[in-house]
Amino acid sequence: MNTPNKITLSRLLLLPIIIFFYLADFIPYGRLVATIVFIIACLTDFIDGYLARKYNQVTDLGKFFDTIADKVLIMTGLILIIAAPVTGSAPIVFPTYLGVICVIIILARELIVSALRQIAASKGIVLAADMGGKVKATVQYISVSLYMFYAFFITDIHPLLDSDTANKVSGIISFILMIILIAATILTIYSGASYLIRNRKVFKTDKNNNFVNHDEIDDLEDEEENEETSDADNSEEQVHYSDQAMSELGNNEESQELTEEQKDAMRVFFKNNKVTATLLQQEMGLSTYKSSKIVAELESLGLVSKVEGRNRKLLITEDAFNDAYNKKN
Repeated sequence: MNTPNKITLSRLLLLPIIIFFYLADFIPYGRLVATIVFIIACLTDFIDGYLARKYNQVTDLGKFFDTIADKVLIMTGLILIIAAPVTGSAPIVFPTYLGVICVIIILARELIVSALRQIAASKGIVLAADMGGKVKATVQYISVSLYMFYAFFITDIHPLLDSDTANKVSGIISFILMIILIAATILTIYSGASYLIRNRKVFKTDKNNNFVNHDEIDDLEDEEENEETSDADNSEEQVHYSDQAMSELGNNEESQELTEEQKDAMRVFFKNNKVTATLLQQEMGLSTYKSSKIVAELESLGLVSKVEGRNRKLLITEDAFNDAYNKKN
């Protein structure tokens, strides 16, 4: 187990500590300790991903643990601030009914996205996280951390203040925190909807991919990861899988007539001004093997270049492509 995976695992191991100190009313400043440990656990979410990408240590085990750890962490925090009573005070999340609605939406989104990724994985498709999801997660972490600190304020600081002052401060903080939780919920809805729309092709049946060789998929996934994390090694591996896909084509003359998938792939490349198999997975909902094979086919047709450093290039302009191929049919 590499260092990023150990950091991810530590996030799961910190959960019992968070739960214990948050619920242990008999421990002075227990909720402050729980808040600090929760923040540390949130930071590990960013640290493990950074180290994995920087040192090219992305693994299937890491992907699995990271997804599970993130969801369990945020679910634990949300349940604690909603369900755990605070002795001698009003509920931490107020109004409670609105907080419950927000939490249900957030948890539902996480379950739906997990189901989508499971369906995609069964088809050999890798769904990468997007920036919207990362922003959403950050706001959720901030919201839960502030609510947990607010629980510490209510139980340990509030009794020490003048009652009128304490009530005013508590009311203001409660209102601000509810606004933040609502903002996190709105971001959750938006990121979830955009993720489903962008990857809607996962739900379509692809008869050509029902019986893909999974050993070949694993090989191509490794090569695609190297495309984004390595320089010198990348070139050799990308050329390798291109040669593999081209050998299946037989390099015959009939391949000069583009399929609709090849045309769609070129449109994606023109739109993004970028040529990668990962892009086809994200935009077209294809499996890793299928998207890599299409890139190889386009390379054999002279439409995209071989890997140069970390990149491929378009070898034809969009206008020239439309004139040469789109008018044939």
